[in-house]
Amino acid sequence: MEEKVNFAVVGVFVLALGAALIAGVLWLSSGGAYRKAYDTYQTYMDESVSGLSRDAPVRYRGVEVGRVRRMALATAHVEQVQLTLDIEHGTPVKQDTVAVLRVQGLTGIAYVELSGGSQNSPELQARPGEAYPVIRSGPSLMVRLDSSITTLLTNLNRTSERLNALLDKDTRREFKQTLADLRVVSRTLAARSSTIDSSLANAARTLDNSARFSGDLPRLVERMQKSADGFDRMTKEIASAGSGANATLAGTRADLQRATAETLPQVRELLSELRELTGSLRRFSEPLEQNPNLLLFGKPAPERGPGE
Repeated sequence: MEEKVNFAVVGVFVLALGAALIAGVLWLSSGGAYRKAYDTYQTYMDESVSGLSRDAPVRYRGVEVGRVRRMALATAHVEQVQLTLDIEHGTPVKQDTVAVLRVQGLTGIAYVELSGGSQNSPELQARPGEAYPVIRSGPSLMVRLDSSITTLLTNLNRTSERLNALLDKDTRREFKQTLADLRVVSRTLAARSSTIDSSLANAARTLDNSARFSGDLPRLVERMQKSADGFDRMTKEIASAGSGANATLAGTRADLQRATAETLPQVRELLSELRELTGSLRRFSEPLEQNPNLLLFGKPAPERGPGE
C-alpha cells in the first residue's frame, strides 16, 4: 500500500530552502562574509566633480582603498564640493596626503586619487569642530591643463598685440627697405666672389705665416734673453771701468793740483819777464820805424849844446 505524500510539507520545505539561498546570496554580495572596517574622511574640491558618482573608487597610489559615500555642496563655501570618503582602516592617510580628482581612460569615469603621505608625517586627525579628518585637495590634471592653456593663450594674445603694435606701416616699410638692401649686398658679394676668395686665400697664408712665426717665437725669445744677459754683463763691465776711471781721475786731479801749485809761481815770473821784454821791443821798434838807418849807422850822437 503506497504512502501518501504531504504536498504542503514539501512546499514549505522548498520555500524555506529558497529563502535561505536568497539570504545567503544577499549576505555574500553585501560583503558580510569578508566585511572590512572603514574610516571616514572628508575632502573639499574647488573644481567641478563631473563624472564622479557615489560609490566611485578611492585609490591610494593606484590601489583601491575605499569608496565615495556622499557628495554635496559645502555649506560654508558654496564654490566647493564636499566629498565624504570611506577608506579602509590602516590606510596611511597622513597630514601631507593630497586628494586629487582623476579620470579613468577615455570613459570619463572619475575617481579620487590619494597621493603624498611621507613616512615621517603624522597621522591625519580631526580638528576641533570637525566631524571627520579633512584631507587636503589638489587640482586635477584637467584643471592644470586648463590653467596652463589659459596662461599660454594670454601670453600669445599679448605677444600678438605687441607684434601688431611693433609692425606698423613705417616699420613694415623699413623692413622692406632692409630686405632690399640685403638683396643688393648679396648681389654685390656674388659679383665679387673671386676677390673675396683671393682675400680669404691671402688671409689663410697670413695665418700660416703667423703660425710659423708663433713656432719661431720661442727661439727668438730665447735669443733675446741671451742678448739681454750679454747686455747686462757689458753694463756691469762698463760700470766697473767707470769706477776705475773715476779712481784714476781722482789721482790725476791730485797730481795736477800739486803740479799747478809748483809751476804757477814760475809761470807768473815768466809772464812778468815777457811783459818787460815786450816793452823793450816796443821802445826799440818805435824809433826804428821812424828812422830805419839806425840798423846801419846806429843811433846818432846827440848834438852838442853851445859852448861844448
